[in-house]
Amino acid sequence: MIDALGNPQSLLLLGGTSDIALAIARRYAIGRGLRVVLAARPTQRRRDAAADLATLGCEVTEVDLEARDPGSHAATIEAAFGGGDIDIAVVAFGLLGDAERAWTDPDAALELLEVNYTAPVHLGVLLSNRMRAQGHGRIVALSSVAGERIRRSNFMYGSTKAGLDGFYLGLGEALRDSGVAVLVVRPGFVRSKMTSGLDEAPLAVSPEDVADAVVSAVKSRKQLIWVPGPMRAVMSGLRHVPRPIFRKLPI
Repeated sequence: MIDALGNPQSLLLLGGTSDIALAIARRYAIGRGLRVVLAARPTQRRRDAAADLATLGCEVTEVDLEARDPGSHAATIEAAFGGGDIDIAVVAFGLLGDAERAWTDPDAALELLEVNYTAPVHLGVLLSNRMRAQGHGRIVALSSVAGERIRRSNFMYGSTKAGLDGFYLGLGEALRDSGVAVLVVRPGFVRSKMTSGLDEAPLAVSPEDVADAVVSAVKSRKQLIWVPGPMRAVMSGLRHVPRPIFRKLPI
C-alpha cells in the first residue's frame, strides 16, 4: 500500500514506454525498492525501459498492452495484477497524430479515438474493478490542457483528451467511498518524444517536471492538477474568451 509519505510499493504503467510514465517510475524508485509493471507493446523500447528501471533497484515485470485490441485488455490487467496488489496505476499511453489528417482520414480518426479515448476508458473500468476488489489504490490519468478549450489546430486530439478527462474525473467521483482515488493530470506542452519536432509552446515543461507534480499530488491526495501550476490560470482565462476572438488567437 501507499505509505504515510506517499510512496507506493507497486506501480503499474499503462503505456510503459511513455517519457512521463517512466519519469514517474524513476521518481518513486529513488532510495527504495519498487515493483514496477510495464504494460506496453513488446518492443526494444520496452525492454530498454525495463533494464533502466532494474538498474535503479526496481523489480520489473513486462506485460503486453495493445490499445486497439479491446479483447486483450482484460488479460493485460489480469497479468498486471498477477504479482499482487497495485498501489498506483498510471494511464499514460496516447497518440498526438497528424492534426489535419485526423479529421479528413476516417482511419486516422478512428485510430486516434481508440487509442486516446476508447482504450483508456475500457482499461480504466477494468482497472477500477480490480482496485475496488483490493480495497485501495490510486489511478493517475494523464490528460492534457488541449481538452479544456478545444482549438481548431488540433481539435481531433483535443476532443479525445476532453473525453478522457471527463471520464476519469467522473470515475474519481464514483470511486469516492471505495478506498480508490483518481488523479487527473493536465500538462501543457511537454518536451518528449511525442512532441519532438514541434515548436515549443509557452510554459513548456519536461517529463520530470510532470513526474514531480504527480508525486506531490498523490501525496497530498489531490484530484486534479495542471502542470505547470500557472497553466490553470491561463486555461481559466481561455475558457471564457468569446469564440470569434478565440478563433483569431495564435494558438
